[in-house]
Amino acid sequence: MLFSCDGKKYSGSQGLSVTGKVGEILVVCDQGIWDSEIKTALDSNLTQFIMPYFPDVATFDLVHKTPSHFEQGVKRFRNTLMLTIDPKANLKEAEITKRENVFAHGQLIIEILAKDYNQLLEACKHKTRLVHNEFDVYEWKRIEKAFKEKKNPRVDEAIKSNFGISIALPDEARLVSKRANFFRIELPVASRPIEFVGGGGQDIGAILSGVMIYQYPYLDSSQFVLEKLLQDRDTMLKYNVPHEIEGMYMGTQYHEFVYPEGNKLISSDQSVQGYEVRGMFAFKGKFKNGTGGAFWSFHFKHPKRNQLITVSGYVDAPSTTSWTHAIREIQAIINSVSIAK
Repeated sequence: MLFSCDGKKYSGSQGLSVTGKVGEILVVCDQGIWDSEIKTALDSNLTQFIMPYFPDVATFDLVHKTPSHFEQGVKRFRNTLMLTIDPKANLKEAEITKRENVFAHGQLIIEILAKDYNQLLEACKHKTRLVHNEFDVYEWKRIEKAFKEKKNPRVDEAIKSNFGISIALPDEARLVSKRANFFRIELPVASRPIEFVGGGGQDIGAILSGVMIYQYPYLDSSQFVLEKLLQDRDTMLKYNVPHEIEGMYMGTQYHEFVYPEGNKLISSDQSVQGYEVRGMFAFKGKFKNGTGGAFWSFHFKHPKRNQLITVSGYVDAPSTTSWTHAIREIQAIINSVSIAK
């Protein structure tokens, strides 16, 4: 085990919400540590990208505070990495400890404790990719949990009745298109802050996101080949997701730089196995390609029905805004898929 878990219960977190943005890790360490080679190691291992989106969507950005600044006002930060050097520590290698819900509900704190600088540097070079994975999973699971705690009875029941599945959605999600084999659900803009890349401020209409659920008969396992899933996706969207301009519809982008990627995926509760696909979309048709954005989908065979079901989230936003929070919401939703009871 790389991590040891602190099993203590922290009463100070009761009723308090985490602070900080989705997609940020607060690094707490002395200024000298932050200004050293350690920062380069952290940048390499903790700021990865969710592929194949353009512009790039980083899993995390790093924010630094000294221990004194941390104590003064940012103790409730959602993702916190603490780097500590203790010359009295009798360690053969750096020790990594994980703690949850310390100063706020939903908080994850990971501490790397070393006896000297070289030991800490070694850990940051070779072990922080695993630290990244811990923060990465916790990020979308935190959102999934928040969605599950809220109820949206009308939409939830419609999805359950039509597709035989359940997914976690924010309580203000709206069912805007409903057919026997296709639903489209809009997510509320208010569920996340919308920020400009490289600047401050907000634009309430900058990001539009939603979830599409569709189904068609399952024939055999060859339907789970990436190219076949994309072909079926384009067919479903052509007839179900028209643009406001007649003759245009949502379609997949196949440019080599953003060509869709696929992997096997198991849902959060381990009950559904299938195939995830990430890529970009654009509105196509009789005119030149229009605006577009990112999609992330989960394809699986319903174990109780002879249907291949897809839950596909999309983010439609200009490149001047950050997509991270919206894409994390989609990730949480597709991982939340479960078979309705």
